[in-house]
Amino acid sequence: MVVRTLAFVVVRQVLGLIGLGPSPDTKDVEIAVLRHQLLVLRRQVARPRYAPADRIVLATLAKLLPRDRWPIFLVNPSTLVRWHRELVRRRWTYPTMGRNRRTLDPEVVDLVLRLARENPRWGYVRVVGECRELGVRVSATSVRTILRRHYLGPAPRRAVRPGLNSCAPRPTELSPATSLPSKPSD
Repeated sequence: MVVRTLAFVVVRQVLGLIGLGPSPDTKDVEIAVLRHQLLVLRRQVARPRYAPADRIVLATLAKLLPRDRWPIFLVNPSTLVRWHRELVRRRWTYPTMGRNRRTLDPEVVDLVLRLARENPRWGYVRVVGECRELGVRVSATSVRTILRRHYLGPAPRRAVRPGLNSCAPRPTELSPATSLPSKPSD
């Protein structure tokens, strides 16, 4: 790589002297110097350490370059993509408001468990109602989660009785007027 860069600079100089090529531009020389310094650093440092500010700059510059030019970076393209993801993740985080939503008071958990164990036919909605009667505010989802976490299954289902609050048809009663025809007597 060093030989190729050096050859590039020499060819440009010769063409510039003859007048066939562009004159050496200070920008091109600076780029050649920087490339050579990068090669020297890659040989000497096994793994460079980047500060968070360096990561921000490199991830931002990587988004400006086409992906086929990413090999100029000292890090892998996957590392650049990871840094960019971290930047986006940090940008779109919101502070937590109030208390931790994951924890309930142990007293509330004990009350829910006691009500559920003493009344096995109650479902979680009934437990929520009873907790409200006692002045304890707890959501139905929290009660259901507590019961599942402590392996207390749902309340047993009631047998559906036809005609009472269900869509099942009521059994028809045969009135004396609509009774079955009797057998003719002999």
